[in-house]
Amino acid sequence: MSPDSERDLNRLYHMLDYAREAVDFLGNKSLADFKAERQLHLAVTHLVELVGEAANHINKQTQSTYTQIPWPQVIGMRHRLIHGYDFLDYGILWHTVKRNLPTLIIQLEDVISSMELEK
Repeated sequence: MSPDSERDLNRLYHMLDYAREAVDFLGNKSLADFKAERQLHLAVTHLVELVGEAANHINKQTQSTYTQIPWPQVIGMRHRLIHGYDFLDYGILWHTVKRNLPTLIIQLEDVISSMELEK
């Protein structure tokens, strides 16, 4: 495995850990619960930012090899959270964590398994 691939694998593990943590933090909380708990939405926002930041540093070759991961959407969410800080729609963030991150977690697990087998 090349040094670039090793770095990408490490970043994929980071993405997976942050995504799992965001999903765990929300647990069974409703959107109203999420909006009412400032510390929770700050923590979840940061975790989703970190997922996107790690994705943004994965090289284009790896991204083009593993197209099952929606790279533009993951990275775009990070950009939106960082640069659109003055207007965050917590409903969209809640929906993303509840609906999209569980799928992303499965996709990341599959990609990581594939890359581990290539070692």
